[in-house]
Amino acid sequence: MSISTKQKQFLKAQAHSLKPIVQLGANGLTEGVLAEIDSALNHHELIKVKIPTDERDLKKTIIDAIVRETQAFQVQTIGHTVILYRPSEDNKIELPKK
Repeated sequence: MSISTKQKQFLKAQAHSLKPIVQLGANGLTEGVLAEIDSALNHHELIKVKIPTDERDLKKTIIDAIVRETQAFQVQTIGHTVILYRPSEDNKIELPKK
């Protein structure tokens, strides 16, 4: 999946008012958390996930694993929060033309 810069800016604007839907706990990235992220992406298409860790390498590894397992697109990472987008069959969010 490829998203243009214009589409990425649009998604960032849409995500600005969103609150994190999923937050990783002490156990980190588990199968249950991945299932919850997948379910949230199916329902909302655009979500925020909070990753409470101060280690940059660990955070990057977790984000890469989420993107790989859910087939989502990483829109942006701000601090401990990552914005993910994956279009659903309903296409709730209409992206601007490339």
